[in-house]
Amino acid sequence: MVKEVEKSGLPIVQMCNLIPVAKTVGSNRIVPTISIPYPLGDPATTKEEQWKLRLHRTKVAVESLGTDIEDQTVFKV
Repeated sequence: MVKEVEKSGLPIVQMCNLIPVAKTVGSNRIVPTISIPYPLGDPATTKEEQWKLRLHRTKVAVESLGTDIEDQTVFKV
């Protein structure tokens, strides 16, 4: 699905914690997450820390949409 959307000219970013799977299915922009049940949070932390974590990873994802890439890229968080 990602490749078909990108063929139309819209960049897509996949946020996931299973990076090898994302690469196998052909995702071009990949932003790592924390875990399967809590991709953008950690219930062991305070709400303030979770907010900062989510905001940071979401910013990385949005910024990756505007980044020119040639190959599959895993963005650092």
